[in-house]
Order: sequence, then C-alpha cells, then structure tokens
Amino acid sequence: MTTARMSKRMSSRPSPIGGIVDRIVGSLGLTERYHGWLMVSRWAEIVGEYYALKSHAFRFDDGTLYVAVEDPSWRQMMAIDSEKILKIIHAYPHGRAVKALHLVHGEKRKRTDAN
Repeated sequence: MTTARMSKRMSSRPSPIGGIVDRIVGSLGLTERYHGWLMVSRWAEIVGEYYALKSHAFRFDDGTLYVAVEDPSWRQMMAIDSEKILKIIHAYPHGRAVKALHLVHGEKRKRTDAN
C-alpha cells in the first residue's frame, strides 16, 4: 500500500456505531419501538436502586412501558410516583417514545448474561 493511500485511510475517522444503528432502525420503521426498548434496558438506571430492587421493566408496546412490581404495596407506591418516573424517562434521549407506564403485580425477573 502506498504512503498516500495509507495516509488517506488513516485520516478518515470511523463513524459512531450508534448513528449506523439509528439509521438502520429508522429505515425499517422501528424507531419508536427501538427507543422504547432502550428505556426497558435502562430501567434500573432510570428509577434508581430503591425501585429497581422491587420492579423490572419487561416490555414496551405501543407507547406503553410495562413494569412488573414485586407486590401490591410497591405497585401502589410506584403508581403514586408514575408521573415523576415518566418525567425522568422523558429526560433521556429518545425517552419520549414512552407515553405511559403500566404497572403489573408479578414476579420480578432479572436478566442475566445467560438469557
């Protein structure tokens, strides 16, 4: 390879992978779903350790983020704070894909590296 060609290749900067993923997802018409699922994956970060110990986002569908909550009392506490949680979600890039929370009583299943 000539020095000029090597220099030209080295001067070109790599594109961030996030931009490529966003373009592919957009071209498939899946942007809103993708952004909603990003919020599912960031649930513990969004709500913090206090709520993350007792709840788990497990689904996103048609603007609604579904969250399993360990027991009815925690579900009620989270329902009271749902507007605050939505505001936090909306502060995230692409968080506006989430229009509503749907809290359900159910077993909290953590994702593991094996799943």
